[in-house]
Amino acid sequence: MAPWLTVVGIGEDGFKGLGKNARHALLHASRIFGGQRHLDLLPACIRGERQSWPSPFSIAPVLALRGEPVCVLASGDPMFFGVGASLSRQLASDDLQILPAPSSCSLAAARMGWPLQEVVTLSVVARPVAALNAQLFSGVRLLVLSNDGGSPAAIAALLRDRGFGPSRLTVLEHLGGAAERRIDGIASEWSDPAIADLNLIAIDCIAEPHTPRLSRLAGLPDSAFKHDGQLTKRDVRAVTLARLAPVPGELLWDVGAGSGSIGIEWMRAHPSCRALAIEADAGRQQLIEHNRDVLGVPGLQLIRGSAPQALTGLERPDAIFIGGGVTREGVLDTCWAALKPGGRLIANAVTLQSEMTLMAWRDRHGGDLTRIHIAQAQPLGDFDTWRQALPITLLDVTKPFDA
Repeated sequence: MAPWLTVVGIGEDGFKGLGKNARHALLHASRIFGGQRHLDLLPACIRGERQSWPSPFSIAPVLALRGEPVCVLASGDPMFFGVGASLSRQLASDDLQILPAPSSCSLAAARMGWPLQEVVTLSVVARPVAALNAQLFSGVRLLVLSNDGGSPAAIAALLRDRGFGPSRLTVLEHLGGAAERRIDGIASEWSDPAIADLNLIAIDCIAEPHTPRLSRLAGLPDSAFKHDGQLTKRDVRAVTLARLAPVPGELLWDVGAGSGSIGIEWMRAHPSCRALAIEADAGRQQLIEHNRDVLGVPGLQLIRGSAPQALTGLERPDAIFIGGGVTREGVLDTCWAALKPGGRLIANAVTLQSEMTLMAWRDRHGGDLTRIHIAQAQPLGDFDTWRQALPITLLDVTKPFDA
């Protein structure tokens, strides 16, 4: 049985740039959905009823026509940050065929002479510009889908603020169309020229000499976070995240998140990693919001409240970190009950009481206890000596699959 829904990728060259299969699908469609700009590209010979997307955007009107010959128009490759991805999550492959055109990123890579497999691609269409912060490294090349004509100026300002003012920016308007235009500049000198809403930004990242190195590996410098002292320190954080072992697509609960450092570094490990930061203190909640944006993970979700009450109804996690509050009644039990089978629970303790709680928990559920001692060389008069930080006891336990 032929698919009832066809998603057609269309470029700036409009109907004339489409292949035979795409034209055939449009000619025989009873209903055609798309943005007004896409619908305006169709000639009069296309007889199907044209329908703009509702506001707010929803694919429900398309799904309601199941079984009818329907077409959806999308820019370039519909599976690249496009409506094709949304539809494919809701429909079986037998219901759907996708006919892509060259994506804007493919066209941009061709214009720039950049091998596409060596470029980082991302979108700020209805997404926070702060997500770029996780991608900023000298020598990295970015292709960024803009939200509108103001995106280049906002991105240039972000690059300056993060110490990447020397980065080279190229704005490409109306790629593949008669109105295609290229604007080149340097982030530190960006003059905010008038730019069409339909644009893509190519960025050749160049850091200033003293810009901090912020690796994607666990263990960012403590100075990378704004905090009030309630922060899992760098070396302990690196050990903790090694035990948490983030894997693409997994969800972390950071219980008693403090400044948000564990959840932030978890999400920096891979773009599909997600985290919920549970924090009761209003001042620290503001710190989490600041840190997640500055370090490029604006998608970190802040849960305002105290454990265990604030944990009710949250999505079940693949891993849980408890940085404080293990002695509070119900915290460990609630976390353990919510954790998916095979998930990891990591808890850190500093006080004798919290350490005794972790020891009792290990007696019941197994796992490993590790004591971490960190000392740093610091001045003592004319000499140096080792200054010992408070020891940390770390519980690492995996929930059995039959639990």
